[in-house]
Amino acid sequence: MRFGIGPLIAAIKAMAKNYSIFWVLLLVGMLQVLSCDNPDSDPGGPSLVKVLVGDIEISLRPPGSSGLDLDKPISLFFSDEIDASTLISAVGLYNEGQLVRSILTLLGDKKTVILVPEQILQPGIHYSISVSDKLKGINGDAFNPIEVKFETVTSGLFVNSVEFLESSKTSTGRIVDVSLGLDLVLGFSEPIDAATVTAALRLVRDGEVPVNFRLEDGGRKLKVMSQSKLDYLRKYEISIDSKLRAKDGKVFSGWRSSFFTAIDPSPKFPLISDDELMTKVQAQTFKYFWDFAHPESGMARERNSSGNLVTMGGSGFGLMAILVGIERGFITRQQGVDRLTKIVEFLERADRFHGAWPHWLDGNTGDVIPFSQFDNGGDLVETALMVQGLLTARAYLQDANPQEKAIKEKITRLWEEVEWDWYTRGGQNVLFWHWSPQHQWQMNLPIQGWNESLIVYVLAASSPTHPISKLVYDAGWARNGAMKNGKLFYNFTLPLGEDFGGPLFLSHYSFLGLDPRNLSDQYANYWTQAANHTRINREHCIQNPLGFVGYSAQSWGLTASDNHLGYSAHSPTNDLGVISPTAALSSMPFTPTESMDALQHFYYLMGDRLWGEFGFHDAFNVTEEWYAESYLAIDQGPIILMIENYRSGLLWEHFMSNPEAKVGLAKLNIDSPHRD
Repeated sequence: MRFGIGPLIAAIKAMAKNYSIFWVLLLVGMLQVLSCDNPDSDPGGPSLVKVLVGDIEISLRPPGSSGLDLDKPISLFFSDEIDASTLISAVGLYNEGQLVRSILTLLGDKKTVILVPEQILQPGIHYSISVSDKLKGINGDAFNPIEVKFETVTSGLFVNSVEFLESSKTSTGRIVDVSLGLDLVLGFSEPIDAATVTAALRLVRDGEVPVNFRLEDGGRKLKVMSQSKLDYLRKYEISIDSKLRAKDGKVFSGWRSSFFTAIDPSPKFPLISDDELMTKVQAQTFKYFWDFAHPESGMARERNSSGNLVTMGGSGFGLMAILVGIERGFITRQQGVDRLTKIVEFLERADRFHGAWPHWLDGNTGDVIPFSQFDNGGDLVETALMVQGLLTARAYLQDANPQEKAIKEKITRLWEEVEWDWYTRGGQNVLFWHWSPQHQWQMNLPIQGWNESLIVYVLAASSPTHPISKLVYDAGWARNGAMKNGKLFYNFTLPLGEDFGGPLFLSHYSFLGLDPRNLSDQYANYWTQAANHTRINREHCIQNPLGFVGYSAQSWGLTASDNHLGYSAHSPTNDLGVISPTAALSSMPFTPTESMDALQHFYYLMGDRLWGEFGFHDAFNVTEEWYAESYLAIDQGPIILMIENYRSGLLWEHFMSNPEAKVGLAKLNIDSPHRD
């Protein structure tokens, strides 16, 4: 049982007023017992609650645990979130008072620390894990100091060295990049009985995997190889059970380890030129917006399992994708114009709220489908993403063709009917994201930077019928400069936004049409913002501070996408081990060499797992051995569009040619070569 010390002190004070000194002294004695002698007493405040060596839990109380393996990472679980800046000075592994060099990693929950010794531990040694009161919680509370002791294995037959000859180790102790032929050498404390190896040794992945082995160094080393090529980027477990014996008959307590194999360098598809590869990716991705478009409305479905549900922002991307499809010859111009006609006529009859469309619609009826409980009305950000596409299409179409001219006129009416100023909620100096006839402004979400919504303010300022003033931009979006960052991350300066930049879609959505080249104002140069945001995101994946599998200079990119648990906006500060191909590929204009490296990696080396009917699947997590089957409109769209902007500037040139856009940029004092 645990007793709180605070209540007991209060009881002592109360009794001192009414009872004899005998009872007070008795309670004081109880307090001393509970606070000093009872190891289960609650010390109060944040504390270490559990320690694992490998997957073995060790005792937090003296004398600790014994007989522990030499090669396993140590996991420390704390009761409260940790201030990462205090970790290195407060937590350490010691051998008779000497610090053992180790790598410390704080996991994403901020409560779990992985300690990985740089060298394998020594047998028969007493080690201690020290947590000092220098360790602080995120609110500044000091953790209760503790020393946890354990002893490594000392007797019998045991493994005293482990060497995967081709491999590396992550900061969290995961063994990765293991050769597809395996190549493991285990060292033992004394010679082993060769006759007992076959029955004891197992390599497992979805069943047993055949291995070969041989003894070396007089039987003290066991070399293990797979009989056939292992599957790439997969998790295997190798174990030796207690059937193994030393030559002199000593008992073996067992050993096991997991590892991940390396990437297979052989291409999964025939090699083609980079230009051909970009075209192939655009063509395949285009199918999502063409072949899989909703048959009645022509709009883009939210995802490949959405049925009649269509999405507004993703359909805005789809409009722009049609222009790419025409220019690249995936469809004829007439086919594209017919599809644009269908979409625009659907938008005319679909639900709108002060001119703004909702996030989701029924693709048959045009009726709003609630995105969440109170979100069944206008969504200004989704509307802006649609209008960005509409104005790009309007600039692309030609007055000389009667059908195209009719579409242009319809687009102009739809654009001019969006009441951007209504979404200032009665004249406040900020735009609000949502409004609903039933719930009014209950969502109460101001659109403030930095995020993906710069395009909202540019369009609102550009509106010829319902414009906002520059004051709304400065006070609302820029928060009078409070959206600035200016700090260095991985040696790259981030002008705006949250630390480390957030998910990469923040640098994609506004810049599908809005040309970031030499785009700047008093707050930032927007090319620098997007390019450095991308570089920070990539460098985080290279550094891989949380030790996930499959991250590299060629396999990178954290953004909002599906994941093994559902859906999340992945970023360096919300890293779940999930790589989303759209992140790197949609950054092609900003990091062309690095994004092309990623494209080649995803297609040639992982294409048998990532490539499908509509291009690259949404995301993957090698650590969890999870590969999405899904496609999302908002992730597929930026791939085809930003690759095109890198190749030809098609969408940038047409959106920026709109006269209203020039007016809006001038009003907001945003410099751009397109204003001239």
